[in-house]
Amino acid sequence: MSKKMPKAERRAQLLETARIMVRENGTDALSLGALADRAGVSKPITYNHFETRSGLMIELYRQINERQVRATEAALAEAPPELGGIAHLLAQAYMDCHEAVGPEFHAIGGALKGDAQMEAYQREMVDGHVALYADALGPLAGLSEAEIGRRCIAIIGAADALSDAMIRERISKADAVSDLASLITAWLRPSG
Repeated sequence: MSKKMPKAERRAQLLETARIMVRENGTDALSLGALADRAGVSKPITYNHFETRSGLMIELYRQINERQVRATEAALAEAPPELGGIAHLLAQAYMDCHEAVGPEFHAIGGALKGDAQMEAYQREMVDGHVALYADALGPLAGLSEAEIGRRCIAIIGAADALSDAMIRERISKADAVSDLASLITAWLRPSG
């Protein structure tokens, strides 16, 4: 058994172990019992931290999402208010995060679709990204709030599809960034 750790350290250790397990064996192999075995702790410890497999998956996804949001917000804070620059920055930040995390982001995202609690969290996460993108792009686009919101939903969908293709090595990171930035710019450029 593993030595006693403060709760926050143990939680971080369990999440990192779970992330490695997903990378190595996919989400189907991840259970609270398997996590306990791999981390060298008793099953009650993993159940105390996450309660259910859904809780563990949500926490893994939340951790990845928070990292992505922080990176995007930091980049936006430094960006000049110009559509092409903001579009490239958003595309770069999205692909950087997915590249750093690796294939487990999409594996965990797929697992989130199998459970009402997980689907609710995934919708919440997408809504947060849509709001972040709409706040960054809306003032530069000259579109109504409703229209920018709808387009940002589609942009997030395109970003997700491009990042999945990039992770699977079907397209290069440079092409994923360029294509997403181009899509954002073309779709949101004010007419006139």
